[in-house]
Order: sequence, then structure tokens, then C-alpha cells
Amino acid sequence: MASIKDVAAEAGVSVATVSRVLNDHPSVSAEARARVLAAVQSLGYRPNAVARSLRTDQTHTLGLVISDVMNPYFTELARSVEEEARALGYSVIIGNADERPELQDHHVRNLLDRRIDGLLVSPTDGGSPLMLDAVRAGTPMVFVDRWIPGLDVPVVRADGRTAVQDLVAHLHGLGHRRLAIIAGPAATTTGRERVEAFREALAAYGLELPDAYIGQGDFQAESGRRVTEGFLDLPEPPEVVFAADNLMALGALDAVRARGLRIPDDIALAAFDDIRWFVHTDPPITAVAQPTGELGRAAVRALVDRIEGRPGQSVTLPARLVVRRSCGANPTSVQRSTS
Repeated sequence: MASIKDVAAEAGVSVATVSRVLNDHPSVSAEARARVLAAVQSLGYRPNAVARSLRTDQTHTLGLVISDVMNPYFTELARSVEEEARALGYSVIIGNADERPELQDHHVRNLLDRRIDGLLVSPTDGGSPLMLDAVRAGTPMVFVDRWIPGLDVPVVRADGRTAVQDLVAHLHGLGHRRLAIIAGPAATTTGRERVEAFREALAAYGLELPDAYIGQGDFQAESGRRVTEGFLDLPEPPEVVFAADNLMALGALDAVRARGLRIPDDIALAAFDDIRWFVHTDPPITAVAQPTGELGRAAVRALVDRIEGRPGQSVTLPARLVVRRSCGANPTSVQRSTS
């Protein structure tokens, strides 16, 4: 019985190219696709996933551990990961960490026990001995969105620093001077990075970020509601609340409405992580948008490169500011906006 290696040799291409053709991936040239299909027909090749796994010690399965499946950002990320993996001949098993380090490690351990070929992780914190052991053992791994500093693992992420600078410039131009942030967990790279970017952007305009205007959240809606209530109780509440993710922005919106206040008349609201339902709130919410689909696809390609013996590369893509009406602007008048 012909193997995929036989098909690759007959067609004069790599095994990876044969896999892409068989899974209808668009990246293969028409000429290479024709040679592969001719070889498949000539050799009578029939893929057999079980036999392939036994023969090569590969399962053609990837593991994906995401931080919170209820977060629309990670839901979209998981979808793009699954689509790209399928196109490259891999299936995906997903584990939801629910922003809990112990649950993250539970999923990582189970996925490794299932003999996955490689692992994509968005870490809930920076101190998992299990992932350190997996890296030392040679498990192909890629971090997506978040990462653990000090580990030699490719990172696929968005750089939101310029977009946060654009946001602060936009808010300053509208006359806002008291800006507060609902921060993500300090144990995560994204939690720390977004606060640092916000502080630096404020400093460029001579504005400070006092401790009272930094609320500690956990990337979930309830913390956004709680922190915003605290902001509103201050003797001098902020003029703007910037939530460091979309779920905390939803909690902030609930807190403002519960007080009978109006956005943006009484307080402005902006978010990191644009999601589709932000255009349906009243008013629509200004947000920093990450290229989520591109991140998921790039992460899969980097991981497959590592699995197939090629050096997986880190990828950093730019985020962008999407201006809507939640901070008081007419978005059609702002250069970087979409509605």
C-alpha cells in the first residue's frame, strides 16, 4: 500500500505539500497540486489516519489551551486555529483554562497524555512548572496572545502599544484628562503590558496614572463591574474608563448603567479587544482591535513548522484603534476609525 511519502517522492514535493493538497489548502501552487493529485491517482493512495499514527508515531492532532472559552476573543481565536489546522491536515483538541492556572495545567497534562503532536497555549500565568518540563522534553509548543518570559518558545501575538497611544491621543483630543484603566491580572504578560502602554501614552501628554485610577481585574466581566463601581465612588471619578479586555468592558458598562449614568455624556468607555457585539451596544464602544484570525492562523503555521522539523518563528502583528461613539466622538471624523 502506498504511503504519503511515496506520493511525495512520486510528485517531487515534500510530505507537507502532499498534506496541504489532500486538505485543500490554498497555499499550494496549481502546478504542485496537479503533480500531487496525479501521484495519488497513479499510486492508488488512500489516507489512513490510524495506520499513519502507528507508523510515524504522530497523531496529526494539536492541543489548544485557551484562557477563557466564554471570552469572544478566544472563541474567535480557537475557530481560526481549528480552520488552519484542518487545512494543514491536523485536528485540534481544545481545553478551556477559565483563567485558572491549575485548570490550565490539567488540560496540558491530559493533552500530552493523548500524544498530541504539538501544543498551542495562551498561559494564564507565568509560573507553570509543567509547561517548563514539556518544553525541556522537546514538546513542540507555541504561545499565542500571552507568553511565559524566559522560555524558548515562539510567541504569536499582537502589539497593542501603538493602538493604545492612538486611543490616548483620541481621548486627549476630546478634552479628557482623567483616564482610568481596569487592568488584567499582573501574572499575565498582557495584563502587565497593557497597563504599561497606557501609562506611557498618558505620560506623553503630561498626564499621570494615579493608583486610584488603576483597578485590578481578572479579564472577566464581574471584575470590570466591581472596579468601575469603585471608580464611580471616588471623590473625583475618572472621565474615561479603559477596560483591558472586552469582558471587563461589559462589566463596566453594566456598572455605569446601574447608576443611571449615560455613556459618553457622564463617563466615557473604551476597551482592549474589539468584538462584534461592540457595534450593537448603545453607544457602540471604541476599542483596540487585534487581528484575531490572523493570529490563530499564524500560530498554527508556526507550530506545524516545529512539528515538521522547521524552525518556528515568533510573529508580532499590529493592533489598531477602532473609534466609535462611546468616548464622545463622531467616528466619521476620525482617521483611524471604523464603525
